[in-house]
Amino acid sequence: MSALPPPPSEQPDDAASAPPAGDVAARTATSAASAASADDVRELLGHMTERWDDQRRLLARQMHDSLGSSMTALTMHLALLTQQLPKEKALLDRSAQMKTLLTNIINTNRDMQLALWNDSLEFLGLRPAITEVLEQFREQHRLVARLSLPDDDVSYPRQQATALMGALEEGLSNIVAHASASEVDVILDDDGDQVMLTVRDNGVGIGGSPFDNAHHGLRALRERALYLGGSLYAGPAPAGEAGTRLTLILPRLPATPASA
Repeated sequence: MSALPPPPSEQPDDAASAPPAGDVAARTATSAASAASADDVRELLGHMTERWDDQRRLLARQMHDSLGSSMTALTMHLALLTQQLPKEKALLDRSAQMKTLLTNIINTNRDMQLALWNDSLEFLGLRPAITEVLEQFREQHRLVARLSLPDDDVSYPRQQATALMGALEEGLSNIVAHASASEVDVILDDDGDQVMLTVRDNGVGIGGSPFDNAHHGLRALRERALYLGGSLYAGPAPAGEAGTRLTLILPRLPATPASA
C-alpha cells in the first residue's frame, strides 16, 4: 500500500509557494509582449520626431528663402524711394516708420526661423551652434554660462546633432523656469566611442521624479535618446555640488571632418 502525501501543512515551503508553470509562462509572455509594445511605441515616436524635425527645417528654410528675401528687397526699394522723396518732414518721418516696421518684421522672421530650426547646426556644425545658443542665453538671462568643447571639430549625423541640441535647449529652458541658478556649465565630450552633452547649474535642484507626467520635455528627450541607442540622465548634481545635471549620451557614429 503506497504512502499518502503529507498534509498541506507539511508540504515544503518552496513547493507551496511556487506558482503553477502555466502562470509563469503567461507572465513571461505578457512581459515579452509589453517589451515589444514599448519598442514599437519608441520606434514610432522616433520616426515621428524625425519627420517633425524635417518639417520644421523645411518651414524655416521657406521662411528664409521667401519671406526673408522679400522683406530685404522691400527694405532696399524703400531706401531708393526715400532718396526720391521731397525733403518734407512728414514724408521722411513716414519713410523712417516704414523702415523701422520692416526691420522689426525681418528680426521677428529671423527669430521664428531660429525657434523652428537652428541653421547654424546644419551649415556650421554642432560646436558653433552650441556656442551661438549659449551666447544668446548668457546675454538674455545675465547668467554666468561656461562652455567646454572637445578639441577636435567633427560633424555628427543630423539625428544625433539634433538630439544633442534638443538636450541643450531643454536643459537651458528648465534652468530658466525652475532652477533659480546663477551659473550654468555646458560640456560636450567625445571620446571616439560616444558623445556626451552635459548641462548643469548651481540652482535649487530638481524635485520629484524628472520623468513624471509633469516633465513632458524630459520624457520625450529620454525616448529619443533610447531610440538612438543612448541614455539620458536628469537629476541632482554630483555629491557635494548644488543644482541639477542633465546628461545625454549617444553612441559615437563614424566621425566626419567638419570641413568635408
